[in-house]
Amino acid sequence: MQSTPAVGAARTSPLDEVGRTLLRTASRLLTDEGAGALTVRRIAGDSGMSTMNVYSRFGGKHGVVEHLFLEGFRLLAATMTEVPVTDDPVADLTMCGMRYRAFAFEHPTLYSVMFEKAVPDYEPSDAATASGLATLQHLAERIERCITAGRFRPGDPLHLAGIVWSTCHGAVSLELKQKRHIPLDWEAVFRDSCAAISRGLSA
Repeated sequence: MQSTPAVGAARTSPLDEVGRTLLRTASRLLTDEGAGALTVRRIAGDSGMSTMNVYSRFGGKHGVVEHLFLEGFRLLAATMTEVPVTDDPVADLTMCGMRYRAFAFEHPTLYSVMFEKAVPDYEPSDAATASGLATLQHLAERIERCITAGRFRPGDPLHLAGIVWSTCHGAVSLELKQKRHIPLDWEAVFRDSCAAISRGLSA
């Protein structure tokens, strides 16, 4: 099996306006035409630029995808962090779940890069993987509050976070793929899934 090309040092560099334009073009190509359209030549050409602009800022196609991946987790982390801390940690956790669902529908292309391998030959770098783990850790901290308050049974918060995330992700991914074909009240399905997992983890 061929190894995935390195994403390059450009992945963590702040983007100038040219870089942001290239990233918007890449996101649009991925949304409209799929991963097959995501080439350096198309990204540059559709942006009205030379390929050198892509290479100098991203190192290549995989650097572009890396930026999309990192931007997705940056936005998701911000969304989760914005959920207020109240005296009801379970309600707070449920709100995190609702924000996760909202993020998926507000940023479906980023969501597909982060969780659905929208670009099959892209593998996240260690730095990108760490950004995903940091977001999972935030969820674990919310769950630890539920345990400390006596609302959830004792357990490894990170393990329980994996259970919660798996449930939320499954419901959201099904909705994204099947909403047009299966006439369910998908928001109610998601809320009831959150409630069911909370009951399952109850002390």
